[in-house]
Amino acid sequence: MTRRWRLSVAGVALAALYWFAPGGAARLTAADTIPSRLNDQEFWSLIDAVSEPNGSFRSDNLLSNELQFQHVIAELTRVAKAGRAYLGVGPEQNFTYIASLKPSIAFIVDVRRGNLDLHLLYKALFELSETRAEFVGLLFARPRPPGLSARSSAKEIFDAYAPVAASERLYTETVARVRDRLFTTHRFDLSEDDVRGIEYVYRAYFMFGPDIKYSPQGLTGGTVQPTYAELMAATDARGQPLGFLGSEDRFAFVKGLQTRNLIVPVVGNFAGPKAIRSVAAYLKQKETTVAAFYLSNVEEYLRRDGLWLDFCANVSLLPRDPASTFIRSVRAASGDPIDGLKSELGPMSEISNCR
Repeated sequence: MTRRWRLSVAGVALAALYWFAPGGAARLTAADTIPSRLNDQEFWSLIDAVSEPNGSFRSDNLLSNELQFQHVIAELTRVAKAGRAYLGVGPEQNFTYIASLKPSIAFIVDVRRGNLDLHLLYKALFELSETRAEFVGLLFARPRPPGLSARSSAKEIFDAYAPVAASERLYTETVARVRDRLFTTHRFDLSEDDVRGIEYVYRAYFMFGPDIKYSPQGLTGGTVQPTYAELMAATDARGQPLGFLGSEDRFAFVKGLQTRNLIVPVVGNFAGPKAIRSVAAYLKQKETTVAAFYLSNVEEYLRRDGLWLDFCANVSLLPRDPASTFIRSVRAASGDPIDGLKSELGPMSEISNCR
């Protein structure tokens, strides 16, 4: 047992007791509903308890490459129910789905620990920012330009920041503030690898600014690569700006969950032996149903790698009902007006017919 694990378990002992069944799923004894907040020890111990060892992927996925992912939100909010649990994968697009669905808790499950580091950076920046304009300035280490207000659109915010040069001084100050937030305020037991991972992500945002793309170092693989600014200025199919930076209210909802430790980054393979199973056990014990599970295009890799049935077995353990919804990213067919990946919805109940 490592020192970090001993400290984490000791810190949460009065709040919940975790252990692992032979199948690898986490169990716990605690209250039977999702709490209004997790304390810092509960949050970090939950991450430790459900995460798997670090895995790898072909790119860092520092931001989405799915420009049309808002197009399903109107239908998603009609079908899925608020106040439940949200599961997702990858970086910032999850915040937009969270702002729309308003879950009671969210788990972001990704095979790479680098994604956990990215979300810890986001967590600190959300907590340090009172407004969207301040958040964008901290994210890219740019001084705030004049003329922005609570009524500014996401496009107006990013247009205002476009000519602003990055500040090495602000970058250094923000790195220190993020470290202080995570180490001193929350007292998270981050490893040195995590610290390096957080600083790696933030350095990329600082260097490339709002023009950063999915693969800033040049890996494309033929994928569409919108900039961060373009993703934030995107709308749904009706032209409504539903991104998490689309309004102060949407930003504030995500900030509230972050502040209350209710967006939980998890390291795990969708087909792995522990992460999804452990989240399922946690939600069942808390008598909470999954509202939506954002899969991106991970299913394509699971099928390719012969892991599809393992993924199905894991998802079958998640508490769900007819309203529980998959959000998928699929490759547009030839001749489709959408270029690149497009989003589709499907009932999670279909997993019972897995083949």
